[in-house]
Amino acid sequence: MTCEPLADGLLQEPVAAVSSLAFVLAGMVIAVRHRRPRRPLGYPALVAGIGIGSFYQHGPDAAYSDLVHDLPLLATLAFVAADSAAALTGRPRLWWWWALPTLALVPLILAAPRAGDLAQVVVAALTVVLALARARAQTSARRPIGWAVSLLAVGGIVGTLSRAGGPLCVPGSLWQGHAVWHVLAAAALVILAPVVQRSTPAVQA
Repeated sequence: MTCEPLADGLLQEPVAAVSSLAFVLAGMVIAVRHRRPRRPLGYPALVAGIGIGSFYQHGPDAAYSDLVHDLPLLATLAFVAADSAAALTGRPRLWWWWALPTLALVPLILAAPRAGDLAQVVVAALTVVLALARARAQTSARRPIGWAVSLLAVGGIVGTLSRAGGPLCVPGSLWQGHAVWHVLAAAALVILAPVVQRSTPAVQA
């Protein structure tokens, strides 16, 4: 549960909602900086989708907000995991490696949101494990993966300590740990872009 108190109006959690747009900005940065001929824009679109879904949940929080929030996040995690698996095996990344697992979790998110949250944790953990294995095997990926995982770790710690009742929770303040998490996670996804946006799989012994 986030620390930010609910507000009246369109944005129920204004700071969290506005900070969600960091993912939209991140997607735009990735699309511009890493644009190449015949290189699909799936990854930057997924990153931007996280921001749109998060804004929807922290803003109006209308119907199906859990699905709108969770689906692009799960898809991005699965995409990165699939890309790491492809790199580790020296095979091209296939779309169904990440799309089918994401779609398979839709019924769970709709029927049991709490279980859907747990599924996100499992997918995130698997993504980190595969990324670290890739960093160990692929020298060129070590630095970006190391920085990305570090930013996610710091953001996760700040976000956890800033939950309602936590030591960093300051209700009513512009300081919101969940917003910090949004910004650091978005930055991590930008740093990962050169790795997952590569044209062909590469494995180094």
